[in-house]
Amino acid sequence: MLDDFMVRATLAGIGVALAAAPLGSFVVWRRMAYFGDATAHAAILGVALALSLQISIFAGATAVALLMAVTVTRLSGRGYAMDTLLGVLAHSALAFGLVAVSFLSGIRIDLMAYLFGDILSVSKADLAVIWGGAALVAGLIAWRWSALLTTTLNDDLAHASGIDPKREQMVLTLALAVTVAVAIKVVGVLLIAAMLIVPAAAARPLSRTPEAMALIAALIGSVSAVAGLSGAYMLDTPAGPSIVCVAAIVFALTSLLSPALARR
Repeated sequence: MLDDFMVRATLAGIGVALAAAPLGSFVVWRRMAYFGDATAHAAILGVALALSLQISIFAGATAVALLMAVTVTRLSGRGYAMDTLLGVLAHSALAFGLVAVSFLSGIRIDLMAYLFGDILSVSKADLAVIWGGAALVAGLIAWRWSALLTTTLNDDLAHASGIDPKREQMVLTLALAVTVAVAIKVVGVLLIAAMLIVPAAAARPLSRTPEAMALIAALIGSVSAVAGLSGAYMLDTPAGPSIVCVAAIVFALTSLLSPALARR
């Protein structure tokens, strides 16, 4: 069954959706959209370093994405507005990554595949990495779910409950770095933030509890992956962007329905 490239692509899309959904919920609740963008853009520099050092793309992207996330966390509150700081770091990281790729001599690299994803070329080994990373992220979020929710509500409440908000921020940082690394092959660095934010935002009007929002976001992400791949196959469109387009359509529908749902 896994010899069929469409089956592997579908499983890869669902794996990324399951990793991104609970994390994306926290990104929406904490208003961390730019944070996700900065981490994702840094991953292209990780790809360049991994290729030059001949190490795993996953390892290189994870390391640099984690470094970027930690850097943002450490620099926040030091005189710059958060959106300004994230804008500078996100675009600088992407620019340095693209320049670093241009120095790779003797290495054939399809830059578009890393920018926008190449889900149709996912191998069995890629599938193992994606699902392993998804399991790690899901397990990490499930383990720290209560503490993360408390910290998201209020730092003072977290301190009163004996929870260290900075530690929980690092948990989210680690989960975000892993998600970015596993999603590169599926949607590329330019669309990873969309897979984090759009399904979670689409799930918000349909949810009454945080747990329901995470589960519905996972469902929306998975359906978007399957429908986007089917659409890309029939219409001969790019697979990664097609997945995001389906998620965006679902978001538009739930947004239109939200007033009616609120009156129920």
